[in-house]
Amino acid sequence: MKNFWLLFTCLALSIISKAQLQPGMQSPEISLPNTKDSLVSLSSYQGKIVLLDFWASWCGPCRAANPGVVKLYNKYKAQGFEVFGVALDAKKSEWMRAIKHDKINYTQVIDKGGWNSKVAELFGVNQIPTSFLLDKTGKIIAVDLAGAELEKKLKEIL
Repeated sequence: MKNFWLLFTCLALSIISKAQLQPGMQSPEISLPNTKDSLVSLSSYQGKIVLLDFWASWCGPCRAANPGVVKLYNKYKAQGFEVFGVALDAKKSEWMRAIKHDKINYTQVIDKGGWNSKVAELFGVNQIPTSFLLDKTGKIIAVDLAGAELEKKLKEIL
């Protein structure tokens, strides 16, 4: 019985340690290279409402969501809304091609680890697209809002 509880505790701790970050939690700091290979830190957007958007060039649902994110960014950027796109791509050339094709005009960074991304692991991302809406202090307001739900929340907080 003692071995059962030890195994159960270890399993529970491993699940908890990989759980997705939730509203009310502070976003961890991340710094990744942008399209020009310069490091960009998430904290450099403090003071703005930020959508932290995990995606990849090879992800159909991600690509389908990109035009909506671009539209909301263009509509609300003057009011302090930013998007920090984190691509889980292994090949920079494919990522760059997707940015151009999808007409993405907001900050893009890449974690070339793909599914082995340490940043995705830090946030508990286990599927894409996944997004975190952050307040001006970097605290998570909401997870996985998209389309009309995201716009409604932006209207509320901006």
